[in-house]
Amino acid sequence: MNKEVETKIGNNIREIREKIGMTQDTLATKLQVRGCDITRSAVAKIEVGQRHLYPDEIILIKEILNANFESIFYGQSKQ
Repeated sequence: MNKEVETKIGNNIREIREKIGMTQDTLATKLQVRGCDITRSAVAKIEVGQRHLYPDEIILIKEILNANFESIFYGQSKQ
């Protein structure tokens, strides 16, 4: 994947997470409860584009943040 795209998606996830008042630790915990082996540090790396996202992680993040794919891929303004 393109570094610029990964960074944009990570920023979008961070914006959504912060908008609903969720911490990185809480997001990581909710992902873990749903079977995703991820740490708070990994969430931080995703949000700055330093870690790749797997499709199953994107789906779980979407569900946990109660977001849609458009907001994750294109940003809040595209909702």
